[in-house]
Parts: sequence; structure tokens; C-alpha cells
Amino acid sequence: MITEQTTWVENLTFSQVLETTALKYGSQEALIFPSLNYRISYRELHEEVLLVSRALLALGVKPGEHVGIWSTNRPEWVISQFATAQIGAALVNINPAYRTHELEYILQQANISTLILADQFKDSKYFEILEEVCPQITKVSPGELNTEKFPKLRRVIGLGKTAFSAVMSWDQMREMAPEVSSGALKDIGADVTNQSVVNLQYTSGTTGFPKGVQLTHRNLLMNAYYVGKRMRTTNLDRICIPVPFYHCFGCVLGTLLCVTHGASMIIPAEVFTATATLGAIQDEQCTAIYGVPTMFIAQLEHPEFQDYDLSSLRTGIMAGSPCPIEVMQRVVQDMGAHEITIAYGLTEASPVITQTRTTDPLEIRVGTVGEPMAGLEVKTVIPGTEDITAPGEIGELMVRGHCVMKGYYRKAEDTAEAITPDGWLHTGDLADCYDGFYRITGRIKDLVIRGGENIYPREIEEFLFTHPAIVDVQVVGLPDRKYGEELSAWIQLKPDHQLTGEEVTSFCKGKISHFKIPVYIFFVDSYPTTVTGKIQKFKLRELGIESLRAKGIY
Repeated sequence: MITEQTTWVENLTFSQVLETTALKYGSQEALIFPSLNYRISYRELHEEVLLVSRALLALGVKPGEHVGIWSTNRPEWVISQFATAQIGAALVNINPAYRTHELEYILQQANISTLILADQFKDSKYFEILEEVCPQITKVSPGELNTEKFPKLRRVIGLGKTAFSAVMSWDQMREMAPEVSSGALKDIGADVTNQSVVNLQYTSGTTGFPKGVQLTHRNLLMNAYYVGKRMRTTNLDRICIPVPFYHCFGCVLGTLLCVTHGASMIIPAEVFTATATLGAIQDEQCTAIYGVPTMFIAQLEHPEFQDYDLSSLRTGIMAGSPCPIEVMQRVVQDMGAHEITIAYGLTEASPVITQTRTTDPLEIRVGTVGEPMAGLEVKTVIPGTEDITAPGEIGELMVRGHCVMKGYYRKAEDTAEAITPDGWLHTGDLADCYDGFYRITGRIKDLVIRGGENIYPREIEEFLFTHPAIVDVQVVGLPDRKYGEELSAWIQLKPDHQLTGEEVTSFCKGKISHFKIPVYIFFVDSYPTTVTGKIQKFKLRELGIESLRAKGIY
């Protein structure tokens, strides 16, 4: 009997899990893109993965090589994820928002040998960007790239139309499959183990240079399986995945979770829109919904929200950044996702470290990030030390177990800083724990120190959320000559509501300590975010400093 403490995927690889699921749930819908009128069963998905695996081998991709994929959410992304794993290659997730400097960096740092890319994302025309960093793509035949700047790069596969001579189309690549037999593919796959690196996901560090997180088959499959168990996922579930595949939320908790449990993946659109997501939940009868808080806010504030039938919803995951309590309550009450869960983690942890359960009381699901996943050890320590904090005291959260990455690619020093000799991973997040349930209070780097007082922005944000006119708020520290730092609040108002800075200050007085009351109040229509919807507080800080300087304050 499989319990939360055991999992059938523990000793398997991506390909073995997909094959098992395809045999068990062959005729069931696996992958659905309503906007593309694309839907295939698990049997068809498995067959397509095997075909593309053979085609990649015919193209010259070898086990151990790094295949980059630079695309929004498309069927080819999922197929590439499993096909590269099938042949022992590692997929390198490239942020769809990357431009020339970032693309050049990742092609070099990740030693990418094959690049799969779409046409464009918003105003980023991928082929034009690639030509700028690698002009040779207009001068050689497919498979013949050989540049000093990118010594490993040999092949480019396009998901859209291009006239560049070095680019082979996806369909042309597929047509090469007959050149490699199924027997040869099987022999190569036999050498792939659950400890093989299957995925490189890039995450920015304090230096600003992204680091390639090396994740193994075991890392990702264990995480996907256990997260699914916390949601009580079965093959009857239909999971709406509006989060991007390039991020672990999409390609681990999305695609892999579904395959480990036989659930159906519904992808509303190439990129998130509230309209497409609400429409997919309704039309595809989704039982689960994923998203970061900003995505849920966008759906809840949709002008036609009440017109959508969301009665099929049961569960889902809210993750990516701290969840405002009011937003969580509205997801439960207004969207009907009564068993919605909160998950917390980071890319280096594959990604989920803690998660609430569907059976947890609402106050636990809105006030904490749950308990550690099965097989993981979690502790909080005094930042900068190995000393465990007292019960209820805030400290840096650390984790050890099957989720911890293999290390940063070609960055041994950074790996040594992140992972202790005995296997504990530093998260950089501040947390406290009560009765086994963890609460994230912020990032160490987000901690505001005002005149010697430690202030946790999360606390002030939760308080300001109780104001009836505020739909979202972010609190960051700004430099101050007297106190070192002062608080600033960046407030987004609900439609048809008005508020002044003086009224915000008045609302705070007498309810929170004077040093916790934001000195600077900014009203905004939106926040700078990553592609995944995470709010970039460092950019708010930069904007705040610019504002202070313009006023001669700093």
C-alpha cells in the first residue's frame, strides 16, 4: 500500500513513470490546450514522446547534453520535457522574458548544445534576438553551428516560421525519427537513472547572475508525487495550469504531478490571462487551479467573474509568494476551491518544502504554509549561524532530504554556500513554527532594520490588507539617513475606491507600533513582476529611491 511516506516513483525516471501511466490510463486525456484545439491521451502523449526522442537522437543530441527550450506554454514544451529525459539529456528552462544579454549568458553558462525556440513572447521576437547574439544562424545549414562564443551550440529547432538557414523546424526534426530504431532508444534509456540530472532551472542570486539549479529525476518526481498526495489528486482530476512551464510551478507541480497521478493537464493559453483561465475552468470542468496570488487576484477582480461557472473546482495550489489572507478566503468562498492548498518552496528544493492539506482548517490554510513534505527535515536557525531557534522564534528556514538540488551548474562556491556539508539547504527565507506548521515571514534580504528594530514587511502587509479599499499592498524598506531604513507601502486600490496617504497613516495609528507605520505611501495600478507573477520588491525599492532623490530626501 502506498502512503504519504512511500511513493511508487521513488526509484524511477521520467520515461518509466510516463510509460507506466500511459499503460494504466492510456485512453484518458493527458494534455489539453483549449485555445489550440489540441488534446491528446496518455497513450498518444507517450507515443509522441518516443517519436521525438528518436528524432533528437537522429539529430545528434547525446545523453548528458543540455537542450535549451525558450518558449511560452505550448504542447512541444511538454513533449520536449519528457523526450530529453528519455534520452538522458537535461532540459534547460529559459525564461520567455529573456533578451539578448540574458540569452547570451545562459547559452554560454549552461553549455547548451541544442536550442528549441518559439516565435516570440509579447514584443520579444526570439529569432531576431538569437540572430543578434549568434549571427551565424543565417549563414550555415542545420546542425552545423560552430562559434567561438557558443562552443557547445550546434542545433536550433524552431517552433515557428523562420528563414534562417541554421534553423530546423519542429516538423522537420520529427521526420528524422525513423533514422533511429526503437531498440536503440531503449538501449540508451537503460543508462538513465533516477539520480541523473534531468533539468536545469535558472534562478537569480544576490549577484544578479542567474544560477543553474541541477535537478534530478528523483528530486522532481518525488516532489510532484507528494504535492499531488497533499491535494488528494487522482486520475479523475483535471488540473488547470496557467502558470509558465519554464518555472518549476508549471513543469513540476503541473506536468509531472499530473503524470505521476494520471490526472489531465489543461493549459488555458500560452501565457496567463484571467479570461482564458476562467474560461478553461468552466469549459473543461477543471477540478484544480494553480496560480500565484497576483493571478488569483486578477481572476477575482475580473469584471465578468460572476458569469463563469466554477462549480467543478475542488482544490489547487497557491504558491510563488506569500498569500494575502483575504485573497485565500475569496478563493475558497467565491471560486469554490474549498480544498485549495498553500505550498511553499524554492527552485533549489524541487520546489515544494511545505504544504497545507485539503483537510486543514481554513485558519491553517490561510495563516501558514503547512507542514513539511514527507521525507524532508525542516528547521529554523538564527540567520548566519547553525543555532536552532527557540519555539515560535523567527529564523532562517533550512531543509534536508530528497528535494535538495544536486548543486548549481559550474558554480561550486555558490553550491557550497547554499548547501552545508551535512546536506542542509539554506533557503534565505525567514519563518517561524507553531505546532509543526510553518509561517513564512519574509526574505532575509527583505528584512527592514529601522533604528535597530527588526521589521518584517509581511506583518504590515497583512494588516493593511484589512483595509476595505486595498486590493494589494507591498511593503519595502527605503534608505534613511537617521534610522537606516524607513518603511514604504505600495498600495493597489480596489476598483472605484479612493484613499490618501494621510488616511492610510490614520488607519495604522493605534493599531500597530509607530515604527511599523509606513512613512512613504505610493499608490500604483500594478507591480513589476516576473513572468511567473512574482512581485519584484527590489524594483519597488529602486523606484522608491528614485522618488526620494527627486524630492531631495535621499
